[in-house]
Amino acid sequence: MNESLVQRLRDNVQRVFVGGRDSIDRVLCCLLARGHVVIEDVPGVGKTVLANSVARSMGGVFNRVQFTPDLLPSDVLGVSVYDANAARFDFKPGPIFANVLLADEVNRTTPRTQAALLESMNERQVTIDGQTRPLPDPFMVIATQNPFDFEGTYPLPESQLDRFLMHISIGYPSRESEAEVLKRRPSESELPTLEAVTTPEEIIEAQRAVDDVTLDRSLIDYIIALAEATRTHPEIRVGLSPRGTLALSTAARATALLNGRDYTTPEDVIDNVHAVVAHRTMLRSAPDGGGTEAARDLLDELLTTLPSPV
Repeated sequence: MNESLVQRLRDNVQRVFVGGRDSIDRVLCCLLARGHVVIEDVPGVGKTVLANSVARSMGGVFNRVQFTPDLLPSDVLGVSVYDANAARFDFKPGPIFANVLLADEVNRTTPRTQAALLESMNERQVTIDGQTRPLPDPFMVIATQNPFDFEGTYPLPESQLDRFLMHISIGYPSRESEAEVLKRRPSESELPTLEAVTTPEEIIEAQRAVDDVTLDRSLIDYIIALAEATRTHPEIRVGLSPRGTLALSTAARATALLNGRDYTTPEDVIDNVHAVVAHRTMLRSAPDGGGTEAARDLLDELLTTLPSPV
């Protein structure tokens, strides 16, 4: 993979999303790993700006859907409309037929509409009226959501959360970054004219390069040991599934590629545990099950008990 691809994407996104290099790299990691990402934080910290700028920088087809309580599955997937002149039904594709779908405030819609994303996120296809239609390649969902205890939100079901490779937060900016935002107002002055710096074909090539990154057997055993620790811990109701271990290994490979390496290290795995594993770890005591600070703290404890491969 051409290393300049990653740097081009980083630089372009940072024109609009000031600060938060780690958040940018998390989203780019999901992109290279063929994954989806949900960004959860309080309103006003730049979730939509980050998602929008990454999507615009990628090139290809970009669609944005504002999720609301009255949104229907057909508003996302599409609908068949009867053409009286031709005496047939014609399919009108919904916004999900894109390279990047920005699902803004995804937890403000009903579980029925949330569930409409399941097949598309897992299998890169949608089935409507008994006919399966493939989605464009590459395909990525970048979702934003407010904390689940905010008024008017619906917690994402476990099966939906599991489709997201990563669950991340942005946090408040530093004083310097916030001062830069107030001075430049990049979301108003630069985001509307932000242009793509790559093509879908380049993204696909980079995703294939992730598959070729070496993952040593000792790291595979390390990931499995972590998964087994979550499955047997008395405070955990649902541990890391095989799909979760695959997600963690793929994220580690993509992280290595982001850092210009064709091999993974233990740090590549550990660095992704919070983002990849916490929202898949359902606790017995937490009101929302998982994805909480308590889940991340528990995972940190588990990591201290596992010998890291050298």
